[in-house]
Amino acid sequence: MAEIVGPRLYSCCNCRNQVALHDDVISKSFQGRNGRAFLFSHAMNVMVGPKEDRQLMTGLHTVADVYCRDCREVLGWKYERAYEETQKYKEGKFILEKSKIVKENW
Repeated sequence: MAEIVGPRLYSCCNCRNQVALHDDVISKSFQGRNGRAFLFSHAMNVMVGPKEDRQLMTGLHTVADVYCRDCREVLGWKYERAYEETQKYKEGKFILEKSKIVKENW
């Protein structure tokens, strides 16, 4: 009998709330506050905090911290606005820090 395999997911490291799909990974080459981070096109079961301008490695961006909806752990941030033309592709996308998420269904 074949095993039914669901989508590969990423979950909050603290409470295992599902926060992103592996299929939504755009890049694994980003830097977060605490090390490596992934850029996602979408995130789920998260709350987005207030917007603020933040100077990041690639210039000035308007970002909002992203929290797990269940346990309120800070998982990363959402790019709301990029001021440099070369960074505009990040707008509306999510950074989730590798240290804050775990793989599910792999």
